[in-house]
Amino acid sequence: MASTVIHDASRPKGPEPGAPKGPEPVQGPPAPFADVVADQSSLRRFLDGLPGVDPVALEQRAAGLATRSIKKQSKLTAIDLAISMVDLTTLEGADTPGKVRNLVRKALQPDPEQPDTPRVAAVCIYPDLVPVAAEALAGAERTGTKIKIASVATAFPSGRAATSVKIADVRSAVEAGADEIDMVIDRGAFLAGNYAKVYEEIVAVKQACGAARLKVILETGELATYDNVRKASWLALLAGGDFIKTSTGKVSPAATLPVTHVMLQAVKDWKRLTGQQRAVKPAGGIRTAKDAIRYLVAVREVAGPEWLDPYWFRFGASSVLNDLIMQRRTQQAGHYWGADYVTVD
Repeated sequence: MASTVIHDASRPKGPEPGAPKGPEPVQGPPAPFADVVADQSSLRRFLDGLPGVDPVALEQRAAGLATRSIKKQSKLTAIDLAISMVDLTTLEGADTPGKVRNLVRKALQPDPEQPDTPRVAAVCIYPDLVPVAAEALAGAERTGTKIKIASVATAFPSGRAATSVKIADVRSAVEAGADEIDMVIDRGAFLAGNYAKVYEEIVAVKQACGAARLKVILETGELATYDNVRKASWLALLAGGDFIKTSTGKVSPAATLPVTHVMLQAVKDWKRLTGQQRAVKPAGGIRTAKDAIRYLVAVREVAGPEWLDPYWFRFGASSVLNDLIMQRRTQQAGHYWGADYVTVD
């Protein structure tokens, strides 16, 4: 972790490391997989033919990596990197414009008493509040600071709606200023084996996103097995998802280290076979700086150090930011800082 270089996702507008140079046209999967999506039978044959996951070996490896310790200076670097990877989120029915403005203020300045604290990667909100976030961020953008606006869509969190309704939801968020769309897959269709329906819906949503990046939420807590997580990861990658994301945060269990290992291995294999790098976002259940650092170790060891960048890895969480700030102060001051010293919104 010591050699990690932090790339703040709030970097000024311009090419980002490894990023496409403009809106990426929606195309079918690259040559090695062009025939895989030809029809339902081909897709099913491919996904059902993926190697099975050994749950015992997977969980042992995840537990082993989670025990690794890192040195003090590397810990501070890791904390700053983790802060820069946070999608600061509020997804409650009681969300108000005022709460979103407070969220944006915290995203821009996570620790007002420590102005060198990195900004978070994005704020994540419901579509109807995207204009509020865009207005609140406009002043910062004029000074060259860019924090992404991510919006859940596609009948979040259930995903139970007609495709036309989901597409309208996505277009509304993008037109209002969303840079990233977090969609949920139809888990009912997936678990029933109707992979083609899920694939076609992701492709349609990707088309509706235009230049916005698409995060495909698998809702791994409802997929029951690691094998299903692997299949859903590959399905989302084949359909053009820019991110694969674990959870809505509304279902338990949300993100876990073993599930994230499966997804990191999928994007690593995808890059090896196609040359295309895709991103991963665990969401929900990550509450402490120690948790976040365990995930960063997993990213480095399973996918590779090139994923240690806010463009390629995010945390979907809110509460973890406060602990990251407290632990950052602790590392710098040498004594513990309590929750009373950080803002909660």
